[in-house]
Amino acid sequence: MKSENIEIFNHDTNVDVTHKVNTMELDNWINHLKYINKEITNLINICKNELNDKLDDSSVFVRFEKKHVENEVLFNALKKYSNSRLNIVECEDTECDMVYITEHESYRRTYLYHLDKYRKLKDEFFNKVQGRFTFVKTN
Repeated sequence: MKSENIEIFNHDTNVDVTHKVNTMELDNWINHLKYINKEITNLINICKNELNDKLDDSSVFVRFEKKHVENEVLFNALKKYSNSRLNIVECEDTECDMVYITEHESYRRTYLYHLDKYRKLKDEFFNKVQGRFTFVKTN
């Protein structure tokens, strides 16, 4: 089920609506993880280059690298999961639908946990570097 131009119709069942909303949500997660990947890359480069000699410890840098790998693993898992959802249309009973809905809930928890841990790491980074930047004034 592709999330492009998904419309919810009056004749859709509750399960159809759930599948459509889950597909849109999944697409949003994947796009967000793409953005996080770029952001982590930038933060790693800042740690390596601009703040290399200003950070007292390298633990945040190492944790950003680890989070980068975790983000990529989750991104790939969600892409694979997204591809598997193409078979939803073949569901003929509630049991089949519930397998997809339960799997989606599991991925939702995993995604939210990943996001929470990433935000905490980012907050820790900004707390450590606060006041360590020197801004150069250009005319």
